[in-house]
Amino acid sequence: MRHVDQLPYAIQEQSHVTIPMSDGVRLSARIWRPISSDQEPVPAVLEYIPYRKNDLTSTRDAIHHPYIAGHGYACVRVDLRGTGESEGVLLDEYLEQEQSDAEEALAWLADQPWCDGTTGMMGISWGAFAALQVAARQPPSLAAIVIASFTDDRYADDMHYLGGAMLSDNLAEAGTMFAYATCPPDPSVVGERWRDMWHERLESARPWVLEWLRHQHRDAYWRHASLSEDYGSLRCPVLASSGWADGYSNAVTRLLAHVDVPRKGLVGPWSHKLPHLGEPGPAIGYLQEVVRWWDHWLKGIDNGVMDGPVLRAWMQESVPPSTSYEERPGRWVGEPSWPSPHIRDVTYPLRDRAVVMGDGDGDSGEAEESRPDRVHDVQSPLSVGQFAGKWASYNAPPDLPYDQREEDGGSLVFQSEPLAERMEILGSPYVDLDLASSGPAAQVIARLSDVAPDGRATRVTYGVLDLTHRDTLEESRPLEPGRRYRVRVPLNGVAQVFPPGHSIRVSLSTSYWPLVWPAPEPVRLSVHESGSSLTLPVRPLDEPDEMPRTPFGEPEGCAPPAVTRLTEPEQAWTVSRNLVDYHSTLDIVKDRGLQRYEANGIEVGLRACERYSSVADDFGSPTGRSDWTMRFRRPDWDIRVETHTELTADRDHFIVDATLDGYEGDRRVFSRTWNEKVPRSAP
Repeated sequence: MRHVDQLPYAIQEQSHVTIPMSDGVRLSARIWRPISSDQEPVPAVLEYIPYRKNDLTSTRDAIHHPYIAGHGYACVRVDLRGTGESEGVLLDEYLEQEQSDAEEALAWLADQPWCDGTTGMMGISWGAFAALQVAARQPPSLAAIVIASFTDDRYADDMHYLGGAMLSDNLAEAGTMFAYATCPPDPSVVGERWRDMWHERLESARPWVLEWLRHQHRDAYWRHASLSEDYGSLRCPVLASSGWADGYSNAVTRLLAHVDVPRKGLVGPWSHKLPHLGEPGPAIGYLQEVVRWWDHWLKGIDNGVMDGPVLRAWMQESVPPSTSYEERPGRWVGEPSWPSPHIRDVTYPLRDRAVVMGDGDGDSGEAEESRPDRVHDVQSPLSVGQFAGKWASYNAPPDLPYDQREEDGGSLVFQSEPLAERMEILGSPYVDLDLASSGPAAQVIARLSDVAPDGRATRVTYGVLDLTHRDTLEESRPLEPGRRYRVRVPLNGVAQVFPPGHSIRVSLSTSYWPLVWPAPEPVRLSVHESGSSLTLPVRPLDEPDEMPRTPFGEPEGCAPPAVTRLTEPEQAWTVSRNLVDYHSTLDIVKDRGLQRYEANGIEVGLRACERYSSVADDFGSPTGRSDWTMRFRRPDWDIRVETHTELTADRDHFIVDATLDGYEGDRRVFSRTWNEKVPRSAP
């Protein structure tokens, strides 16, 4: 990244400003704005998240907020109620309180003498959720939003559930927020009140996974703050981005297809990162794009920002399987609208363990009615999924899917002959299946892989369907054992090249642990060839890319502040199997080490450990654990928060064991435990 020192506007920074809420709570904000805004007001841009503006996000914030402010905006970074130095408590994600607070914050910003009355919102992940959800409420000052790595549907396509099946990230994210929501405010900012504020957070804390487990179907809890409930409620322009390695690769194209506002979509090869910090690369000059967006929609400058493709996407070339990549080779392609008139869905039958490529229209040359209806059975071991990677890649530790050959050993595999010519896809593939189950509750996981001539298999995309949700996500409906059903399994959106000489593989499994929590008991699926097929969104090779050769500038941003590393970080991703007791474990360690933020002298340490284990094919044995330690200290102040969350399940219940401990120095000053059962949705 190129660090920019000279910007059009000289700026000033206010490290702690309080924004009053109507109930008396005050939110803590950090503001960067042009010095000249005292006389010449400017639009304000809000980023609204719970991740501690004074330390944990301060490095990232300092790259983009001063940069945008230096182009003529007041950039305002607010910690949610109950986080950082903001008063109150944080009880869950995306509550009504959170969104009404944001509306009050926007109104406060619009009313400041240095603001011209126009506002925008931006962010990644929680910040993008917040921007989209608040925009749907249509606050009067909000003129446009910029969002990255988000979803418009909190149940169907988020880190909690996918295709009606629970993701292990449901536990992992709960563990994350269990820790973040119980961290203390900084005494150097709030003074002697810090201890009372901290204990208020500790006393109100609870493992959020309990609430998320109580809503195993798409109910009012998940419909709240899901834009998919009313796309027409979004009235302001939106610039939306994500990455193919992220868990949120579907939302950009879905938003483009459903909202009726000025919009642009951008999907790169990235993991869960902002595009100017994108990994895997190439990163792009995203902040330049953001400034152009704000210039047009907040300042009314006619700069052509809406010219060109509606969707810009990175067409990924074939790569060998790896758990991380520095760069993904490829090129930018553009589509004039979405759905694109250039993309054609092409269906390929699944026959005789083969993906029958035929002549491109799904016809293999033999009349369908004359073929025998062969049946293929699959009952996957719990080991299928150990090399699946994370639901959303964070690129540290390496968390992308590895070589699929071992996974495919426990799967039903259909593979094409080597391709005679290059194929490119852009969009969301899907698999149609004609199947029967041996039990009332079952899952099917479909994976699409690029198989090289040497046999190495790189997962391109995948999809999950809890078959009790085959008709609706609103409720579970048991399967009648032996009865045939036709189901569709959507796969996550992707842009991918399959080179000549490579094969396309579809792999079907009945488990995908630990990415997906297993069904209550093992089942056998019988897949009938009739009615079973793969549909690919094929982008013709002769279709123009509609993009300049270098559509984005070099990544730019301001230089981050000084941070001193006091202890070394640790990253680990370890799969182990004990062949004595058949115990299998995936251990993940994410340790930032202890760091001192020189601007304010605070020292912060963060260590997170996740463990997912199971025994042989005992479907009652899967266990997930999330352990966090957060440490904050100065010479006269040393605080530590430790959280532990463990999730197990039997046939009828999910079982949560959790602990929360708070320390001042070596003295434990708070402790609480939870041991609760939540009924498992009965099929």
